[in-house]
Amino acid sequence: MRFEWFIGGRYLRARRKQAFISLITILSTAGVAVGVMALIVVIAVMAGAQSEFRSRILGVQSHAVLMRYGGEFAEYRQVIEQLKGEADVVATRPFILTQVMLRSPTGISGAVLKGVAPPTEIERNIQGIGEALEILYATAPENTDQRGGAPVVLGKELGRKLGVARGDTLYVISFRGVVSPMGHVPSMKRFHVAGFFESGMYQFDEAYAFVRLKDAQRILKLGDTVSGIEIRVDDIYQADQIAKRLGARLGFPYRIQDWMQMNANLFYALRLEKVAMFVILTLIVLVAAFNIASTLIMMVMEKTKDIAILKAMGATNRHIMRIFVIKGMMIGISGTLLGVGLGTLLCAVLKRYPIIQLPGDVYYFTSLPVQMQATDVITIALAAIGICFLATLYPARQAARLNPVDAIRYG
Repeated sequence: MRFEWFIGGRYLRARRKQAFISLITILSTAGVAVGVMALIVVIAVMAGAQSEFRSRILGVQSHAVLMRYGGEFAEYRQVIEQLKGEADVVATRPFILTQVMLRSPTGISGAVLKGVAPPTEIERNIQGIGEALEILYATAPENTDQRGGAPVVLGKELGRKLGVARGDTLYVISFRGVVSPMGHVPSMKRFHVAGFFESGMYQFDEAYAFVRLKDAQRILKLGDTVSGIEIRVDDIYQADQIAKRLGARLGFPYRIQDWMQMNANLFYALRLEKVAMFVILTLIVLVAAFNIASTLIMMVMEKTKDIAILKAMGATNRHIMRIFVIKGMMIGISGTLLGVGLGTLLCAVLKRYPIIQLPGDVYYFTSLPVQMQATDVITIALAAIGICFLATLYPARQAARLNPVDAIRYG
C-alpha cells in the first residue's frame, strides 16, 4: 500500500498542465467543507431548539402525571405515599385541572385553571412553575378577603389579554357549579391577581392560571379530591420507562403519562425537521462528491500513459484502483475535517455571541439555540466520507480496467 499512497499523494500536487484539474480539486474540497459545516451548524441549532423546548415544557409540566379513570379521586394521599417509596421518584404533588372563564373589568377569556399544592424544594428554582408557586404561596396572606379574594397567578400573555395588573380583581367562572332544577348554575368567585409567570411557551403563557389547591377545590366544589398527581423523577430521559413501571405497579384504575407522551406531536415534528434538514443539506456534499468524481475521471484521462506504465511494471488492477480511491478520499477527508473545524468554530461563536436576533413574539427564543452533540458530528462526518468514497469507485474502476497496450498505443 506504500507506493499507492505515494502516487495518490503525488497526483494531488499541481503542475502547470494540470492547473484546471487542480482547481476542480480545490473546489471539490471546499464543497465538501461547506456542506459539512452547514450540516453541523443546522443540526446543532435543531438540537438546541429541542433542548430549549424540553426545558421550557418541563418548566410548566411535570415529568409524569398520574390520573384516575373516571375523574377526581380522594385517596391521593395514599397513592402519594406509595409513590414516595419508589427509588426513581424525587417529588410528588397533587393538582386540580379544569377549564374556566376569567372575567376582568376590561376583558374576558377562557383559561386552564390549575389548583396546585405548595412547591417542593426541587420546583422552587424551575422557571415557570417554580416562579408561579412561589408568588402564589409566599406572598398571599391567609385572610384573602382583605385583598379582594383568593390569589391567582396568570400567564403573562393571559394577563395581557385580560388587561390586568398585579393586585387587580378577577372573577373565575366555573361551569361545574351547583345543580338546580334549572340545570347547572355556573359558580363565580372573586380572586386578586397576585402576579404573573412566563415560561417562554406561548401556549402555556396565554392559557394557564394557577390558584392554591384548596381554593380550586372550593370553587369547583370537589371536597377533598384532586384531578391527579404530578411526579418528578431523577432522570427525565427514563421518564417513559419509569411511568410504565409505576403504572403497572399501581394498576387499574390509575394511568400515568410521561412528558414525552404529552408532547409527542411537538417532538415528533422537531425530529422530522431535523431529518429533513439533514437530507436536504447532504445534497451539498453530494454535489461536491460529483466534483470529486469529475476530477478523478479527468485525472484518469490525463494519466493514461502513467497507468499503462504502472501496469507494465507489474501493478495489478487492484493497485490502480486503490491509487485513485486514495486520491479521492484525500479530497473527501480533507474537506470533511475542514468542515468539522469550521462548523465547530461557527457553533461556538453563535453560542457565545447572540449575532442572530429573533423576535420574541414570534419565536420561543430570542437568539439561535446551539447545542453540539458528538453523535451528530460523528454521523455527519461519516456520512460525508461515505459519500466521497462512493464517488471514487466508478472512476477508479475505469482506471483499473484500462488496457496498457491500448493506452501506450493511443495515449
